[in-house]
Amino acid sequence: MKILLQNSTLTRTQLETLLIDVLAENVAEKRLKYQDKAEMRLSAVTRGAFNRTLRQSRQNIIRSVYTILLLGYLGIFEETSLNPYLEIANKLQGYISVYKDVLTSKSTNGQRLRIINKLREELEGSLEHLSHPKALSGKT
Repeated sequence: MKILLQNSTLTRTQLETLLIDVLAENVAEKRLKYQDKAEMRLSAVTRGAFNRTLRQSRQNIIRSVYTILLLGYLGIFEETSLNPYLEIANKLQGYISVYKDVLTSKSTNGQRLRIINKLREELEGSLEHLSHPKALSGKT
């Protein structure tokens, strides 16, 4: 998550705020006021500050989606330089699936933990490599 966040359009505070907004009501099992959500932040803020940060995070997400749409419209997704990013997205889904299986399994053996650690290390290495602007040029 750290590598993904560092290379996203969201700040740590925006991600925290967005997660609170999305997940808080599921955990509380009731509708929460924004003031209550604001108090859940690691460093409690006013309702206005919470709402402002939430709006900024949503704007960043929308801009990211529009960037992806623009690249698709321009045909850049057809370029092979984006293949490593698509591959890492698939690997992330696989990692999450394996991780969930281990969490829900009654027995956690050493072999499964080694597999998860190996997958995590591979993902971190790939993400670090792809976080450099030259990775998009395909000349790294």
